[in-house]
Amino acid sequence: MKQDSIRIAMWSGPRNISTAMMRAFENRRDTTVIDEPFYAHYLSRTGADHPGKDDVLISQSTNWNSIVKLITGPVPDEQFIWYQKHMVHHVVGLGDLNWVKGFRNCFLIRHPIEVINSYRRQSPIMGVRDLGFIQQVKLFDVFIEMNGVIPIVCDAKDILISPKTQLELLCEHLEIDFSKGMLSWPSGRRDTDGIWAPYWYQNVERSTGFMTYHTQDDTVPTEYRNFLDQCMPCYEYLSSYKLQSP
Repeated sequence: MKQDSIRIAMWSGPRNISTAMMRAFENRRDTTVIDEPFYAHYLSRTGADHPGKDDVLISQSTNWNSIVKLITGPVPDEQFIWYQKHMVHHVVGLGDLNWVKGFRNCFLIRHPIEVINSYRRQSPIMGVRDLGFIQQVKLFDVFIEMNGVIPIVCDAKDILISPKTQLELLCEHLEIDFSKGMLSWPSGRRDTDGIWAPYWYQNVERSTGFMTYHTQDDTVPTEYRNFLDQCMPCYEYLSSYKLQSP
């Protein structure tokens, strides 16, 4: 393992631009990526019924300590940067998180209305915790207490409106050089994509860069209004820390 290697943990909720961000970093010459290493652990612990569940459980370790050993171990392919895409709701309970001290932690947020409307088109929302906002705030506060440092916060809307500006700003805060390669990538599936890609990654597989942001429908169905009310304070709290262009 290179002594000066960098591990970036991007903590996102579902139905964000997390996979596009993974594509952006993977298109750097100095970076390797890993896709949601705690997914099988989450399914095993919760019994959640997700598409392709059996395949996911076979494809990854379900043991927390084994996963931590993997993602804190040698950086694959002797690369300089290891970008790790994490879903906040995959952290079931708050066990040993000391390993995050060796990471440059970032939080990727998206407005709850957009998350709810995107999620419900893909699958029914069974509970507010499916949306990740409560878990994001909990982890955000835990990381501040553990590290004494405020994690980086990026807003998906800002990135889609101005990818170059926001990625330059993100790289500055990560203390790495910006690469123009982060702005576009070849279409198609990657060997690094999780086995669940056929169920969730259709849009990203067709993409060659960040999609143009379009104004979203600002309403949610009545049955999800309660979820919106619970998520908005979480989003507003995290948004108060988000990266701002000079």
